[in-house]
Amino acid sequence: GSTSSCGWTMNIQITSLTFTYPSGVTALRDVSLAVASGESVAIIGQNGAGKTTLVKHLNGLLKPTSGSARVGEWDTREHSVAKLAARVGYVFQNPDEQLFQQTLRAEVMFGPKNLGWGVEKVEAQTEAALAMVGLSEAAGRHPYDLSPGERKRAALAAVLAMDTPIVVFDEPTTGQDDAGVALVGNIVDDLHARGKTVITITHDIDFCAEHFERVAVMAEGRILLDGPGRDVLAQAETLARAYVDPPQLVRLAQRLGMRATPLRVEEFVRAVDHTAE
Repeated sequence: GSTSSCGWTMNIQITSLTFTYPSGVTALRDVSLAVASGESVAIIGQNGAGKTTLVKHLNGLLKPTSGSARVGEWDTREHSVAKLAARVGYVFQNPDEQLFQQTLRAEVMFGPKNLGWGVEKVEAQTEAALAMVGLSEAAGRHPYDLSPGERKRAALAAVLAMDTPIVVFDEPTTGQDDAGVALVGNIVDDLHARGKTVITITHDIDFCAEHFERVAVMAEGRILLDGPGRDVLAQAETLARAYVDPPQLVRLAQRLGMRATPLRVEEFVRAVDHTAE
């Protein structure tokens, strides 16, 4: 279809997807997941649950053993990683797999240039992305002269500059201090407010509670739970099967016998006031 017809309605449809690595390890077992254009979804679960394997199907880095992955009207098996990169921005868990240019600015410009945009648009997108991650001052530096937390944000900027309708973050808060975590949270909220689809793998359950409307819980290559964060994060028994603790505020509310499932501090305070009345 033409780009105009699918511009912003970029639904993701994963259907009965099974994936087995060449080593014989089956990492995904009959996974189905539909993400509507503009949704924000956190995928949680312990290491080895299949989270990264699943999202690598969205940009064609992996192809299904059986079943299918569709992005918009495209079946990912029928399109190259380079073509899919215009639809799905993927921020790796390890920025060193992603960074290879001599300066931070060249790094962030690389993607937009590959999309064939004009010089002015490339430069504008690059500066905006560097500002978003708080690294404008470091634009002339070599990525390897940055701290691990800054490198992580540099990889983030490189993807943001491409302005894709879908953005996938793999453990974006790892190695960030509190300010870095807050910055990543603001970026997630901003992308979502701009109508983009945001999918994030995270082990940081409090970050997940604060910034995502929908939560999917994975264990052993399957999806155990999927729904509104408020419902999913209150299901302590099922979460325990995935070796995931509910968020601190939810655990506290449950211990205090509160009926509410507060996901943010201000909600907790309101619920406490309400209980006290």
